[in-house]
Amino acid sequence: MDFLSANSLPWLKEPQQRLRTALEAGHLPHSLLLLSVPGLGAEQLATWMTALVLCQSPGMRPCDACAACRLLRSDSHPDAHVVRLEEDAQQIKIDQVRELIDSLTLKSYRGGYKVGVIEGAEALNTNGANAFLKTLEEPSADTVLIMIARPNHRLPATVASRCLRISLRPPAAGDAIAWLQANAPAATPWHAALALAGGAPLLALRLDAEGLAAIDADMRQSIADLAEGSVDVTLLADRWVRSNPGVRITWLENWITQRVHASLGAATSHQTAEPVRLPAALLKPKIRALFELLDAARDVRRLASTGMNQQLALEALLVGGRIALGK
Repeated sequence: MDFLSANSLPWLKEPQQRLRTALEAGHLPHSLLLLSVPGLGAEQLATWMTALVLCQSPGMRPCDACAACRLLRSDSHPDAHVVRLEEDAQQIKIDQVRELIDSLTLKSYRGGYKVGVIEGAEALNTNGANAFLKTLEEPSADTVLIMIARPNHRLPATVASRCLRISLRPPAAGDAIAWLQANAPAATPWHAALALAGGAPLLALRLDAEGLAAIDADMRQSIADLAEGSVDVTLLADRWVRSNPGVRITWLENWITQRVHASLGAATSHQTAEPVRLPAALLKPKIRALFELLDAARDVRRLASTGMNQQLALEALLVGGRIALGK
């Protein structure tokens, strides 16, 4: 568990200081909801907070030297628990939830805090989320529960309202590019990578120059095939699901936005456009179809974290795309 990696992400300094101040003042929240899009380091922040809480140093925490920090480094601290989606699962299972609850209700093995982290909390089903209500309403002493979810999560209000919320924001584009250049010296089209990553530097970092170019070329060919009606929508959706579906949806949003701007005589943009509200009568059928396709792509992206069937959602999106592009 590399709990110091959060220190290398400058956009996390403010929430780190906020949590450190709360701990020093004795006001550490029993439950925390980290809201973040992928690629901003929410998992690293949760890991750092776990170390902050469990570290036994009387000085600056986490110290990376005490017995608790060494146990965390080796992923063997008995009071640190992490729950995440199991491989090939679409929901966090109720058994995982119950096991975590049981662990948090036990006495601390090392006489300090107990920390539970739930990554991808939007993957909790209703029963799983509701199982935490008693834990949230009547937390045991020295217990901290950290949930990580996307900003458009669908956690029950009864759960989310009982958590202190911390929203992570992408850094300014200039700051993000400076960080990327410092951490990945090789020449990479960072503006394009950041656009696809929604401004999230860690996700952009994973989109290296070769991978980005390959996705761009593949998407352009897919769009051309879709417009010509020469591709099987089911097979294309399956290929997208298996290879960076979130990045592909963002690429599609940006591509549609550029087409809309071009149709309206506006300059193109590398960023996904906000909804443009124009009277339907003023829009040409072609432009209106593009707006409808853009809305559909956004809906797929927003619902991607809800356990929906991505294959079927993408098939419906591509069928709409074939109609819109074929006009």
